[in-house]
Amino acid sequence: MTDLFDTPPEASRSGTGNAPLAERLRPRVLADVIGQEHLTGEGMPLRIAFESRTPHSMILWGPPGVGKTTLARLMATAFDADFVALSAVLSGVKEIRESIERAQMNRTSLGRRTILFVDEVHRFNKSQQDAFLPHVESGLVTFVGATTENPSFELNNALLSRASVYVLKPLDHGALGAMFDRALGGCALEAALHGKQRELVRDLLADMADGDGRRLLNLIEQLSTAVTETNAKVIDEGFVNQVLARAARKFDKDGDNFYDQISALHKSVRGSDPDASLYWFCRMLDGGADARYLARRIIRMAAEDIGLADPRALDITLNAANIYERLGSPEGELALAEAVVYLAIAAKSNAVYKAYNEVRALIVHDESRPVPMHLRNAPTKLMKTLGMGKDYRYAHDEDGAYVAGENYLPAGLEGRRWYQPSDRGLEAKIAEKLAQLRELDRKSRS
Repeated sequence: MTDLFDTPPEASRSGTGNAPLAERLRPRVLADVIGQEHLTGEGMPLRIAFESRTPHSMILWGPPGVGKTTLARLMATAFDADFVALSAVLSGVKEIRESIERAQMNRTSLGRRTILFVDEVHRFNKSQQDAFLPHVESGLVTFVGATTENPSFELNNALLSRASVYVLKPLDHGALGAMFDRALGGCALEAALHGKQRELVRDLLADMADGDGRRLLNLIEQLSTAVTETNAKVIDEGFVNQVLARAARKFDKDGDNFYDQISALHKSVRGSDPDASLYWFCRMLDGGADARYLARRIIRMAAEDIGLADPRALDITLNAANIYERLGSPEGELALAEAVVYLAIAAKSNAVYKAYNEVRALIVHDESRPVPMHLRNAPTKLMKTLGMGKDYRYAHDEDGAYVAGENYLPAGLEGRRWYQPSDRGLEAKIAEKLAQLRELDRKSRS
């Protein structure tokens, strides 16, 4: 029997040449599995199961493209079992019955085990899930269910009680990088990448894959095809984005003067000039601008340029927009004019706007970091057993309703500060409070 923990020659190039790259690179032995060392490493649960040659029913819970189907296939190879795969999206009672009949034939005629793999098992209803129970109970099949949804909420308790739940993690940059290097060997893309260029493309594709190994391999395949078809010699960020990223569509309308005027209005408000603000507001009304459009832009100014330095600005602009809806033109326009003047003279801060943009930019390019275990909700016994919600401290039970020293960000982002309040208006007081809280944090951690 094949050694399950040593990679055989050409294992990474299994399958036919016409199959998608993700299928050709599907691991043939446990050692080829990338990114799930907490399950497959030395002394870990799945490693022990493989070494003992003792199959057991399980639920593999994790995001797409992290190896759920692969692990099920490896189990069938490891235990010399027949691999029967069902998709809960495409299968029904008929397919379930046929799979059970096949398992019975395997046992009675061939003396062989059956691994029954059900992808997207959470899509089966209660009665369909119940159909597996007697056959799992009798040992006719070793049931392996794959799901992207929380088993506590999506699977029957009876099925959960008969299967171990293993949580698979999104692939981090290191795992995706290793997969990239493995996939590159021998394809057209490898010859076009050199030195730092290779590192750049590896990082770009890892960002785009966002923890999904199958997506990474598909991106590599698409990029490799583009390199072959275009005979590209230099693969840089622009080429990758052109081939793989969908560019946002832009509107191209006439009326530059219209947009120049709304820009002038916005900049006059930001510059705290009430007279210029009122002038551009009236110019636009006179030119036929929709007052509702102006109201939306004024609300945006309140959020972007005044922010928490004067939270009343947002209330005033929202009220002005509502008044216009009730009164219409020309009476309602006066309320909008009041709002414009108030915004111009209000204390200014774009601290929230800047913080929001920085966090959004981080999230677009960052990996999908998991929620820390102590911040997760744990309404079920399974979730508590997995450590969810453990060591969470309830703020209202602490002095001043503040948990000094606590961390609420994902791993790798601890201590990051994006919101930096200004020294103007209400934000000056907000800054004082945050300074006090951070001092409490400092004392607690020291």
